[in-house]
Amino acid sequence: MTTELTADLDPAPAIDAPFSRVCALTEMPATRPNTGRYLGVIDKIWTIGTKVHGGTMVAASAAAATTWLRASDPALVGMAPIAASSDFLGAPNPGEVEYEVRVRKVGRQICLADADLIQGGRTLVRTALTFGRLDDAEPIYAPQHGDMPVRPPADAIGYEPGSPMGGVVHVGQGAELYLDREWARFLDGENGEPRLRMWMRPRPADEQNPDVAMFFAMMSADMSPPVPMNLGHFGWAPTVQMTTYLRRSPAPGWLRIIATTHEVGGRMFDEDQLVLDSTGAVVAQSRQLALVPQR
Repeated sequence: MTTELTADLDPAPAIDAPFSRVCALTEMPATRPNTGRYLGVIDKIWTIGTKVHGGTMVAASAAAATTWLRASDPALVGMAPIAASSDFLGAPNPGEVEYEVRVRKVGRQICLADADLIQGGRTLVRTALTFGRLDDAEPIYAPQHGDMPVRPPADAIGYEPGSPMGGVVHVGQGAELYLDREWARFLDGENGEPRLRMWMRPRPADEQNPDVAMFFAMMSADMSPPVPMNLGHFGWAPTVQMTTYLRRSPAPGWLRIIATTHEVGGRMFDEDQLVLDSTGAVVAQSRQLALVPQR
């Protein structure tokens, strides 16, 4: 049985809608009462190195929870995953994964659900989700980020296959992705402030599907390289815990991602990522605690 989110998706892979494939879920028989269970596939283009990108797993888990919540009560169809708190228990490989969802609370303004991402019989990502109504009005207060161009400039660093960044971060095969050269001092073998900026845009069919565009925005809030790279710390930075917020549906066009930190310690660092859409509105945010890559 194919779920509501994927009813219009072609079962064959489509190069113009690769993130729709991540959100494509097939309902499976439940193993426990009041629990939704789904089968999905995360293709190898959504990997960093050999392992699945963390933000993709969070967004896919949110898609599964959204599907189950809407199926449980049609009155909740307007609800969206406004917050996702994720713990990474293991690193899944690309390929088939299962999602198990349980609704914890149903309310008129707020609903709560848990989603487990499972592979090989093991829960590898555990996410607690809060559902509510997205902002759809002008903000009362919002700082401007006019110093960052709306679209990537000519000297931005691409993630296309075969490029230095694309050789490790394969997400550039599923979306347009560029890194700001001015802030990424590590690319020139220099040290700089622990901050990075990026531009990201989904493929056309992914952008045109409101649900997929929403989940794509959540995913993009975990897209920046670790900011300690500008301090000379390269390598894997395992995420200890990450919380992602979805504020509003993104407008079509480029997403701008700004990554900063409050402190890079000797063992751990925090990283905040802010996602703006083409109008300058805040569409997603994330904060994570991660381990500092050792020199």
